Amino acid sequence: MARDRGIVNFMTPPQLPDVVEPARLTAALRRGGVLDAGAVREVKVLHQRDTVVSHIVRLGLRYVGEAAGAPQSLILKTANAAFAEKLANGGRQEVAYYTELTPSMPPGLVPRCFDGHFDEDSLTWHLLLEDLTDSHDIAAAWPLPPSRDQTIAIVTTLARWHAAWWDHPSLGDTIGTWASPEDSAERMEMFAGHYDRFADSLGDRLSEERRTLYRRLIDQSDRLSQRYHSRRHLSITHGDAHVWNFLLPRAGVADTVRVFDFDLWSINVPTHDLAYMMAMHWYPERRQALERSLLNLYHETLIQCGVSGYTRGALDRDYRWAVLWQITRPVWQWSINIPPVIWWNNLERIFAAVEDLGCEELLG
Repeated sequence: MARDRGIVNFMTPPQLPDVVEPARLTAALRRGGVLDAGAVREVKVLHQRDTVVSHIVRLGLRYVGEAAGAPQSLILKTANAAFAEKLANGGRQEVAYYTELTPSMPPGLVPRCFDGHFDEDSLTWHLLLEDLTDSHDIAAAWPLPPSRDQTIAIVTTLARWHAAWWDHPSLGDTIGTWASPEDSAERMEMFAGHYDRFADSLGDRLSEERRTLYRRLIDQSDRLSQRYHSRRHLSITHGDAHVWNFLLPRAGVADTVRVFDFDLWSINVPTHDLAYMMAMHWYPERRQALERSLLNLYHETLIQCGVSGYTRGALDRDYRWAVLWQITRPVWQWSINIPPVIWWNNLERIFAAVEDLGCEELLG
């Protein structure tokens, strides 16, 4: 890569899309309302790293002319080249989320997006996002849970985010798609095949009691899926709402918590996100200490945000229902070769929650 005093030469770096050329960045920032008379003069790569599915580049910007209030840096998110072919649709959902949904959302819930595109021919994609590196950070390094105060801030933000799309008239129309009963049955048939192989591979490490619970869930999945197919009290769900997908303001920074990483969003029962966050990822002592008060806080925040007709009892029923469904998650993770250090611990934690909450009762 040719460079001049650390400044990227845009004629040669094939790994950076055209969107980071100064003229393109200038246009994107003007559309975003953060750049008026000035223009981007220089761009440099400050840092870059890979995640499982994406490549993250922190870009530093210099301007010419009046640029007061314009961002000094941005985050460029693109496909991880090592997984681009295997995960051909990776990025599609997240680009759709940022470009189609965020313009209609209350501010301060997610990072701002200045540009995004998914190319259907090449399957390449990019997102140009607000850089919160200096102002925000995750609560703690995985797998440490957040503090009580941090968790309160995270769950409050999750409730506000769910409330923004709660029973929205555009759900399934211009926002997301509804799964039909036939779609649900087909997905469950696929799951059953994965489960059989999963159970065979574990042998006596999967008890008869747990095997029975899985078979009962599979057999009664049509009835249990009626909650989703009621299309009532649904919202946009994150799909991967563990606490490490939330950015909290650093000490001394007066700002809001932001949610990020939206490649698995869908229309669903919102308690799936709560069950995944708490029942799937927290060991019993931590979950038992915080679960009830956080569900109270979540419900109170929904009501404050204008959600009506959803009782505290309905939330409890939905939460237990979602916890039961979460026993399928470790199997799906195993099926795509997620390391055992993740799915095995998830399996143990979610079954502890199923027992604590009496979720087996939902199977009749």
